[in-house]
Parts: sequence; C-alpha cells; structure tokens
Amino acid sequence: MKFVCMGFIEKGKFESLSPAEAQRMMEECFQYDDELRRGGHFLGGEALQSSENAVTLRMKNGAVDVTDGPYTETKELLGGILLLEARDLSHAIALMSRHPGVKMGPFEIRPADEVTNKMIAARDAAFARQSQEK
Repeated sequence: MKFVCMGFIEKGKFESLSPAEAQRMMEECFQYDDELRRGGHFLGGEALQSSENAVTLRMKNGAVDVTDGPYTETKELLGGILLLEARDLSHAIALMSRHPGVKMGPFEIRPADEVTNKMIAARDAAFARQSQEK
C-alpha cells in the first residue's frame, strides 16, 4: 500500500536551530530516508518552502478567491511530504516512528486513495499516448 506522510513543524522551530544543529538534523533525516530506500519503502517526497510563500484558493461568490498563506491558522505548518510503500498502516507507523523528522513535529500518515490514483494513472497514460500521436 502507498501512504502519504505529511511532516509538520512548529513555526520557527527549525529556524531556531544553529546551522550545525540544522545540518545534523537534515543528515539524520537523509540517512533514514536512505534506509527506507534500501527497504523499498521510499517512493519519493518533497520539502516545502515556508507557508509564508503559499497561497490558498477557494470559491467565494462564484469566483476563485486567492489569499496569501495557509488556509488555517495553526502553530504547526506542513514542512514536507514523504511517499511511503508499506504493507499496511501498522507497518507505515512502525517505519515512520523511527524517522528523525518526528523530533521536529508530528507526521500525519494517510493511505493513498488507490482507486482514484488508478484513474489518474490511466488518464496520464491516455494523455501521453495522445501527445505522442500528434
């Protein structure tokens, strides 16, 4: 099964680390990501810039309204995502509970929607075929 693991961090927590501490934390995370790769569990991931660089879209009075920043006020901000392959949710929890990023804030682990993702993959394949035919 595929899982999306969303890592959250308290606003300003990473920035409060010394450069050496920040580098050490990143290295610990990278080393554990390599362990996940060796086990065939790491499918990918993305670190995110600060939520100060985000915009939120929502419908308002029948039109798209664009606002700066995250949708909700929160002390913990989404810092990145990790795509994980695991047998089941218990296995995903066991794998991510050893990730050094948990020291910086919580991880939300959510199963991927395999039915919808199959439809997206089929659509991607059809689009690629159409593009090659042109």
